[in-house]
Amino acid sequence: MDSKIHRIRFTIKANFKARLLLPPCMDKQLIECVPNISEGRNQEIIDEIVSSIPQNDRCSVLSVEPDADYNRTVITIAGSPEDVYNAAYKLIEVAVKLIDMTSHQGEHPRLGVVDVCPFIPLNNYTMAECSILAEKLAKSVAENFGVSTFLYGYSATHDDRKLLSTLRKEEYEGLKNRLSNGSTIHKDSTRYPDFGPKKWCDATQKSGGITIGSRDILIAYNVNVDETDAVVAKKIGSIIRGSGRLIKQENGQKMRVRGMVQEIQGMGVTLETHSISQVSMNILDVDKCPIHKAFEICKSIAKDHSVSLKGSELVGLVPLKSMLETGQWYLGDGDYSNEEYVNAAIDGLGLSAIDNFNPHERIIEWAMAGDVN
Repeated sequence: MDSKIHRIRFTIKANFKARLLLPPCMDKQLIECVPNISEGRNQEIIDEIVSSIPQNDRCSVLSVEPDADYNRTVITIAGSPEDVYNAAYKLIEVAVKLIDMTSHQGEHPRLGVVDVCPFIPLNNYTMAECSILAEKLAKSVAENFGVSTFLYGYSATHDDRKLLSTLRKEEYEGLKNRLSNGSTIHKDSTRYPDFGPKKWCDATQKSGGITIGSRDILIAYNVNVDETDAVVAKKIGSIIRGSGRLIKQENGQKMRVRGMVQEIQGMGVTLETHSISQVSMNILDVDKCPIHKAFEICKSIAKDHSVSLKGSELVGLVPLKSMLETGQWYLGDGDYSNEEYVNAAIDGLGLSAIDNFNPHERIIEWAMAGDVN
């Protein structure tokens, strides 16, 4: 294991040559898949998993983003539905072979070797069709590799199973009890996988559970807090996230107080490799909660606790529209080009504080088409 690996991004201009030149305006069917594998430290394993993905003019790996603190790598794949499906299947096959959950540790919640594998419709393809792909993949993975698979998002088989965070409660460490009739916080509606082993066995011990589904585009977004113990980061996460936090009353009873932004899932974590903490967030609906709104709320709460921010980072790719909206908020109205608005967003959010943010590799439309207007 290479302990020096952290926050290193491998993009289409680095290890993987982009052959997918399909602007979203074209009539071709186009989807995205963003598997999150539970390995962010062993570069050999990451390379072998990514190299197993078949790439051609109909499917490309757009980004590979390992994180040593989270011990997790986010991989973005885009292309035709059939080819992206095949890429996801192959990735899971190799991940099941190479990753062992019995020795996995990291800051980010996870349930299995491929913690989550969502399909996202981009062009001329429906959410219902993505859900069919997700169910097909979950069945095939369970049948062929003997692992437990869960469906979430629009693919969920029960309303209680829609949220990834719900299915992932108690994480890998709690899966043994879930599948062994032991004590668990899960209800019957969320306790068991949709496919594969429903009892604890050698396969579930090694691979955990794999969550597959279909969802809208979300933005994985982390705000850097200038502290090492995550005290303020955790407070910010509990205040900003829609689910809020539990408050203990004088009589000992607990009461849940809803958070500020319903479209945000968030938590505070430490990043030892950078001697900072982060508010790690998913923005579920960027139309209702633009990126700059999340950042400025975090900044305001941090200031109330006499702590400053050290920029932020986007994980995976981001839609151009979101960057333009944020850039306009920081730059104001005027006769500016798209690139000027994007640069204003990068500066305003401090997106290059940890790693250089290259918009030509990190914005979906620009990464896929190589075209800047």
